[in-house]
Amino acid sequence: MSVTSPSATPVHPSSPEFASLLARIAEGTEERERTQTRPHEVIDWLRDAGFGRLRIPVEEGGGGLSVQELFAALIALAEADSNVAHILRVHFAFVEQQLVNPDASSRARWLELVNSGAIIGNAQSEQNDKAVAGRGLETRAERDPDGVGYRLTGVKYYSTGSLYADYIWVFAAAPDDRLAGIVIPADREGVELVDDWDGFGQRLTGTGTTRFTDVYVAPDEYQDWGPAGQPLPPTVMGAFLQLFLQAVTAGVLRAVRRDAAALVRRRVRSFGHASAEAPAEDPQVLQVVGEIAADAFAAEAIVLAAASRIDAALETVVDGFPSPDAAYEAQVAAAQAKVAIDRFSYATAARLFDAGGASATQAAWQLDRHWRNVRTVSTHNPTFLKATAVGRWVVGGEAPPQNGFF
Repeated sequence: MSVTSPSATPVHPSSPEFASLLARIAEGTEERERTQTRPHEVIDWLRDAGFGRLRIPVEEGGGGLSVQELFAALIALAEADSNVAHILRVHFAFVEQQLVNPDASSRARWLELVNSGAIIGNAQSEQNDKAVAGRGLETRAERDPDGVGYRLTGVKYYSTGSLYADYIWVFAAAPDDRLAGIVIPADREGVELVDDWDGFGQRLTGTGTTRFTDVYVAPDEYQDWGPAGQPLPPTVMGAFLQLFLQAVTAGVLRAVRRDAAALVRRRVRSFGHASAEAPAEDPQVLQVVGEIAADAFAAEAIVLAAASRIDAALETVVDGFPSPDAAYEAQVAAAQAKVAIDRFSYATAARLFDAGGASATQAAWQLDRHWRNVRTVSTHNPTFLKATAVGRWVVGGEAPPQNGFF
């Protein structure tokens, strides 16, 4: 699969061009939600703008953003359309892994692919009776009879972004009880993408089934990740992936703030027993909007503070891994961000309806999507497990769990 991005320089998040792009994306969000129209066109706009290259160093063809700067841009994108931001989660995680890839030739190859405009989707999780974040994968890569490549067979679910991707990043069990990371074109023979995600939120992320039926994998598309039972050194990849979800939530809360203000401005009547005739002059209504705004501000500040810990950890990388202490600090920061934001985000999204009357529940406004989206994003990992791990770290110095789901 060949992909070419026409943008020589990625759009900068502080530029008027980025603001214009966000406005164009936001303009169609309600209609896409109402009609369940997949945002393929929007992903193409972002591809053309070089958005997927923002973390790659400038001298290597990217935007040169720090993790904190990237997350600020993702929050803004999630405000415009949280589905679109979420679609790119594993794409940016893939880029992040290549940035610390100690194999120079492999790093260059995959970053060149991203620079070409390719979007990377995921096929990592499975629906089976094995523990989430465990090493028991039923999707397998077996050696091809030709003795050169591999053959991939299995079924994945929660394949967020793959419907919109050019390449798919697959985790699979490998021969000799090993693990493999595989990157293959999304249109390769034997790959089937099914849009069967039926969650009540984030409904356009393509978080459904991916089937692999005897799919050929070339040697340079296959990476051996070592024995299945061997623990990896601490990294920030889990922290990055999990904090990404909080960035999506922070963006949704910014959208709630925006929509609450718009709702109050357009209301022309209130109740006879209200504190003011016009809702926009009612101090109690304004208090609701102010509290929503404060929560949106807090969520964004929390995410960006945690992102700075990831940046700090990346400064310590040697041979592909940060120092353990720096990795732990980043992991705990991301966990704390989720615990904190989940304590108010659902209620904040629901408070939007306190700023309006019954008309705010009309399907034409699609305002219920904010609560549905926040609640769906939060289910990726149990908050109580995060809080417990943070408590163990704070009280006894116990290292947090070392997997991509923490």
